[in-house]
Amino acid sequence: MLLHGVRFSVLAIAVSVGEIAFSYVCDELQVSKSVLSKQLTTLEEAGYVRVSKVADGRQARTWIHATGEGQAAFGRHRAALEAIAGGA
Repeated sequence: MLLHGVRFSVLAIAVSVGEIAFSYVCDELQVSKSVLSKQLTTLEEAGYVRVSKVADGRQARTWIHATGEGQAAFGRHRAALEAIAGGA
């Protein structure tokens, strides 16, 4: 699940800051809205993130929040990567 670079990066950002704006993640990862949207759908279906839209004047802002399950999955994945790097 987190072997895809965009999904791993999205979850890393969301875990580190809590709730993050969709537009910020697009800019930070330098991906299109459609690419990010597709990867968020996968993460949301896995229960790793919650995506919400909040009205902000005349437009809606999309927010990404890491769930407890997402935080745990990210921690496991990061630990596995550290174990691999430590064994090299």
